[in-house]
Amino acid sequence: MKQMELQQLTLSVCRVAREAGAYIKKERASFSLDKVERKHAHDYVSYVDKGSEQMIVKALRKILPEAGFITEEGTTKDDVRGQKKNVSDVSPQPSDFTWVVDPLDGTTNFIHGFAPYAVSIALCKGREIVIGVVYEIVSDECFYAWQNGGAFVNEEPLHVGTSAINDALLCLQLPYNSDAYKPIITRLLNRFYGNVGSIRMLGSAAIALCYVAAGRLDAYAERYIGQWDYMAGALIVKEAGGRVTNYAGDDYFMEGDSIVATNSVVHQDLLEAVRQAE
Repeated sequence: MKQMELQQLTLSVCRVAREAGAYIKKERASFSLDKVERKHAHDYVSYVDKGSEQMIVKALRKILPEAGFITEEGTTKDDVRGQKKNVSDVSPQPSDFTWVVDPLDGTTNFIHGFAPYAVSIALCKGREIVIGVVYEIVSDECFYAWQNGGAFVNEEPLHVGTSAINDALLCLQLPYNSDAYKPIITRLLNRFYGNVGSIRMLGSAAIALCYVAAGRLDAYAERYIGQWDYMAGALIVKEAGGRVTNYAGDDYFMEGDSIVATNSVVHQDLLEAVRQAE
C-alpha cells in the first residue's frame, strides 16, 4: 500500500473513531452504573463498549472489506475472521490485513466520568502495524499515524520529549491482574518514586502511549494488557520518534502482553528497572 493510500485510509479511520467517540459521549450523558457488567474482578464492560465496537466494525468493513478483526468485546464472533486471536494467528501471510479494535479504552474511567477514555483502532499488515488511530473523547483529540508517515494530533505533528530519567514524567499503570502485578509495580514505585520528575497513572493504555508520543509523558510501562490496548498507540509513539518494546526489550512486541514505550532517552533505564522488578 502506497503512502498516499495509507494517509487517506488513516484519515478515514479518524472519521470512524470520531463517530464512535460521539456515540460514547452522547451515552455518557445519561449513563448509569447499573448498566455495567463485570468481565473479571474489577474489569468492567457496558452496552456502550459493545455498541461502539459494532459501529466501528461495520464502518471498517466498508473501508477495507478484505481485512480481519481482533476486537476486545468479541462482537464479531459470527465472522471467523473476528475471533480474538494473536495477530500471527489471524494474519499468517504478509499480505493479510487485520484491524485491532478497542472500542472504549479506559472503561473504568468512563463509568466514573473520569478522563481520559478513548477509541483505539490499528491496522496491521502481516506482522507490521501500518495505521494507528486513538481518539480521546473528553479532550476531542485525535492522535494518528501511518507507517513511515509521522504522527499527528488534530493535524499537528507529534514529537517525543527529551527528558533524561532524573527529570522524566513516567506513567506506571495498574492492570487488572493485581495478584500477579502487585509485586512488580511495588518494586517499580520503590525504584522511581522520588528519583524521577514524577509518576502518573492514567487508566488508559492507549492515551498513555499517545501522551508519550506528544511529549506529555516521557515513558509508560504496563503488563497484562491486550493487543487492542496498545497496538494503535505503539505505532504513534514510534512515528513520533520514540521507542517501543516489550518487558524483555524485544522490538517485536505485537503478540505479547507487556509494553515499554519511551522518548528513547530513558528506555534503557526503564527496561533495566522492569527486568529487576520481575
